[in-house]
Amino acid sequence: MNFLNLKKKNKIKKIIILFIIVLSGCKPMYRAVPFEKYIPSKSPNYSNPESWAVKPDKYPESLKKIIGESNNKDCDVFFIYPTMFLNRKDFNWNADLDDELLNKNIINRSVKYQASAFGKVGNIYVPFYRQSHYKVYVNPFNNYEEKSRAIAYSDIKKAFKYYLDNYNNGKPIIIASHSQGSILSAMLLKEFFDDKPLQKKLVIAYLPGTKILDDYFKKIKKLQKSDEVGGYVSWNTYKKGSYPKKYEEWFKGATTTNPITWDKTIKTDYEDHKGLFYTDDKVYPNSVKIILKDGLVWSYLPRIPKRLFLLMKKDYHVADINLFWKDIEINSLNRLKAWQKK
Repeated sequence: MNFLNLKKKNKIKKIIILFIIVLSGCKPMYRAVPFEKYIPSKSPNYSNPESWAVKPDKYPESLKKIIGESNNKDCDVFFIYPTMFLNRKDFNWNADLDDELLNKNIINRSVKYQASAFGKVGNIYVPFYRQSHYKVYVNPFNNYEEKSRAIAYSDIKKAFKYYLDNYNNGKPIIIASHSQGSILSAMLLKEFFDDKPLQKKLVIAYLPGTKILDDYFKKIKKLQKSDEVGGYVSWNTYKKGSYPKKYEEWFKGATTTNPITWDKTIKTDYEDHKGLFYTDDKVYPNSVKIILKDGLVWSYLPRIPKRLFLLMKKDYHVADINLFWKDIEINSLNRLKAWQKK
């Protein structure tokens, strides 16, 4: 065989292999044990302090650096973190509470950058739970999404009941969450608060990062004024002019709260924005400008350091809370004051 032809063929072969690698890298590959044979890890015991990521007597150092030491407040915040179980090689459908690396990520990412927004308004409670792996939102694994979610929700329900029986002591409650956590929060609200006596104790539920329809609850209403209480707010953030691939299914028609003005305002300017909490642990006021679309909060490119790295980023989902961190902090304090005046 001609050496040049052989060299050419090898080059083409390398290009094809590289192309296959690139293509496979575009789509995450997941693994799973057949759900019928899956045995989830043991349900947590919430009388054990280790089953809580955060309690008032167990604030992690990363949280203390943001909000200071825990001190008893007149309100409680029950926070449910988003999907952090992302390991593509993990065969499990739900998280194991003994996964130390996952637990550290929950504390150093979600608790630090999300739950911290509620540090001034209340005593924070964050239970560890056997959350669903991200793959349940991907075909064909999504065939078992509801079954996996049932495991996660059983933990959240168990944690909340333990919290009510042992920690609440009649205090008003804020439910806060993100993404998968907001799905579970909505289920919790429906079971424990919606058209039930406990609804009187609900200051507000912050449910960003998922699709909540206006008629999902019987009596818990979406809030459309900055000082309304007893209902919920929700939003999903995307770069201005961009639509998610599954917009029709996952976003269109969803409750879309303005997380800056907290009313029916469709557009805001930079000066309206109270502050974005960035990865350098600094708050940047007047850095976000938004427009509300059907099911989406469109954000202009945030005015933050190294923002050029965000030029190609369309999905701001992970920053649903960070983008409006100070706005949420101030709003939650105002809502509590309004609730106390009822």
